[in-house]
Amino acid sequence: MGSDWPLGAVELKVLDLDREAAFYDTFGLQRIVRDEQHADFGADGSTLLRLTALPGGRERPPHTAGLFHFAILVPTEEELGGFLQRTLEERLPLTGTADHFVSQALYFDDPEGNGIEVYADRPRSEWQYPDGRLNIGTDHLDFERLLRVASPAQPKFSAGTVLGHMHLNVADLDVSQAFYESLGMELMAQAGHVMRFMSWDGYHHHLGINLLEGRGAAPVQKDVRGVRAFEIRRLGDEMTDPNGILLSSQV
Repeated sequence: MGSDWPLGAVELKVLDLDREAAFYDTFGLQRIVRDEQHADFGADGSTLLRLTALPGGRERPPHTAGLFHFAILVPTEEELGGFLQRTLEERLPLTGTADHFVSQALYFDDPEGNGIEVYADRPRSEWQYPDGRLNIGTDHLDFERLLRVASPAQPKFSAGTVLGHMHLNVADLDVSQAFYESLGMELMAQAGHVMRFMSWDGYHHHLGINLLEGRGAAPVQKDVRGVRAFEIRRLGDEMTDPNGILLSSQV
């Protein structure tokens, strides 16, 4: 991705830094920095994930806002196929797969339950806009085809891998949408009354928001594991979204 890609890195508060760092090492992110309190991971020297130790922290309670998943965007479907091959060979903790029409996706959970999506986009020329909204759906992923086109599996994600999007549990879709629209995003698609997808520059989504933890979900608390912040490179001043998640120009 070019330097104009709007997302930089996501920061997760973790209860067991050693265990989480070991997982992401195995998962395929490159360890960039590690000290007693932090571990930064990414691809080709660019950070896309920061783990921050949360001494005395607690598990995330039900009915709270926070991370649904963060998404790692790989440059090609051939690389995604190679990652699928490695997932099967190394028994990485795959929790689901999907063809979203605009992309192909694999889903995982880390040891503390943070959701991860690894995906590759389809060409924009193939995206469909029935009724004026982008068609983001969910269909069966063609495993066999993806494995046929796969490039050789690599132990680490390649250069060009980025934080593709964030997907958040929120308390109120309208309030969250209005907030992110104030940052220049626009609504691209929605799924019923529970999920919306927003982006800059006509991308399918840099942000997903949903009500899967229920309307009125409590905001993110400092002593609870999970997402603390994510980086929006187009941001000026640091701010907090309506769900207690920090937005910064640098994580």
